Amino acid sequence: MAALRVLLVEDHRELAETTGAFLESCGHTVDYAADGLGALHLALTGDYDVVVLDVMLPGPDGIEVCARLRREAKRSTPIIMLTARDRLEDKLAGFDEGADDYLVKPFDLPELVARVEALARRRQGLAARFEIGDLVLDADTLQVTRAGRPVTLSRSAFTILAVLVREHPRVVSRRQIERELWGEDPPDSDALRSHLYNLRRAVDKPFGAPMIHTVTGSGYCIRASGEAAPD
Repeated sequence: MAALRVLLVEDHRELAETTGAFLESCGHTVDYAADGLGALHLALTGDYDVVVLDVMLPGPDGIEVCARLRREAKRSTPIIMLTARDRLEDKLAGFDEGADDYLVKPFDLPELVARVEALARRRQGLAARFEIGDLVLDADTLQVTRAGRPVTLSRSAFTILAVLVREHPRVVSRRQIERELWGEDPPDSDALRSHLYNLRRAVDKPFGAPMIHTVTGSGYCIRASGEAAPD
């Protein structure tokens, strides 16, 4: 999808730097605040597609920041809250104040990006449900079916499939897939080959007709049975 402008509010410097760098490696622009007052200032003076908001912050905490943005400033910018807490009461408090989504630490960076992009798509009215042949991928619910049957994928395999589906019918380079998975610091091992093997085993093997194809020297693509290969 198009580049997003994201406000990241996180007081843990190392986590903020890692998260911000990964979002930027996926093509998004990131502004940063380390406390509640800074978050309010940026959110009220800037135009953001999504706010990624930690709950435990110096000054007004994340829940109060969310409440003030919704009730006082009447801002409808999608908000995903981050927290180390996993109690139901904390999640309900965030939702009660207007949060759109919730992610408990520690979290996988590709999942955070998927959720951020899903929130932006809903706000922009963009398609979150993709169909290619008998394959259906829902980027909001993170669910995949083929021929009406659920397909269970790891988070990494889902990320690869989402890239291929989003870019269909174009060929996606190996480097682009690695960037979606790991940002600018891919592992030394041939981890991508393993994730692609698992993806093909889940999406192709049970159904006979393969959809995921290697384009020698270029990368990978997805196409329905009978669909012509990309130029």
